[in-house]
Amino acid sequence: MSRKTALALQQIEKRILLIRGQKIMLDEDLAELYGVETKALKRAVRRKRNRFPDDFMFVLTSNEYSTLRYQFGTIKRGQHSKYLPYAFTEQGVAMLSGVLNSGQAVKVNIAIMRAFVRLRETFAAHKELARKLEDLERGYETHDKQIHAIFEAIRQLMAPEQKPKHRVGFEVKGNIVSGPKT
Repeated sequence: MSRKTALALQQIEKRILLIRGQKIMLDEDLAELYGVETKALKRAVRRKRNRFPDDFMFVLTSNEYSTLRYQFGTIKRGQHSKYLPYAFTEQGVAMLSGVLNSGQAVKVNIAIMRAFVRLRETFAAHKELARKLEDLERGYETHDKQIHAIFEAIRQLMAPEQKPKHRVGFEVKGNIVSGPKT
């Protein structure tokens, strides 16, 4: 992978957001990448709405959008659309290439798909690392119990041996006196 391609993937990855438990891209980011106006992208999607079921594309709620706005800093008045943005999942982005039908859209779409794959691989690697860490922690808990048992056994071995004391004298059982104890 060339340095230019790696940089392009990093720029795309920065635009992939996590909303409703899904990795998505906003319409304005996609429009910029595709080299079209956001309203043109939205118009093309509305014309072919049947290609975008809810698991491919959804409209952000006003609460989600305002959370995003605060998360990414103050947005200048008039800079962004007054309409709520579309959020496209990975499948929705794939469907966009068929709707926009330009050479630029196909190239950008390939780069976006690679970015989604790379994020998925990174996420899987983190999941695997988390699982291994959890296994290690469980192992240490078991080891701690075993080490504690070893120390307890060593303490018992180190404790001075207590011999039973021999009593001196005679033992009386009822009215009968028996001989000396040994």
